[in-house]
Amino acid sequence: MMKSKKRKKSTRFRGLHTAQRGAKKKARGKGHRGGVGKAGSGKRADQKKTLFINNFKGKYFGKSKTLRNPAKKKLTSINLRDIESKFKGREEITLKGFKILGEGLVSFPIKITASAASKSAIDKVKKTGGGIIII
Repeated sequence: MMKSKKRKKSTRFRGLHTAQRGAKKKARGKGHRGGVGKAGSGKRADQKKTLFINNFKGKYFGKSKTLRNPAKKKLTSINLRDIESKFKGREEITLKGFKILGEGLVSFPIKITASAASKSAIDKVKKTGGGIIII
């Protein structure tokens, strides 16, 4: 026989019209709520201000600047030796989202369009008569 996992008590009273407050009269109206958001954080002799200073590193309001900046897309790296084996016989390759690294050699002239490339990779491809175009 399987035992059922017991729910926490806090999850059981949310749908009731009293919701753990006893009588219906006690919870009536917005005056019972106590405020919205950070209400009471700096009033009456600053009794709760230390909670915000410790948790938000001294910044009361506003979003973090890191949230505003878009996340940088990481490029997938690929070596010249992998291009040699995977794309043999092709004259043009488009590798958007890739960075071309100079490990290995390319034995045939090839035109590569990529997001980034190392200097050694550019030099090695130019020696064979090809080229790397960075988007």
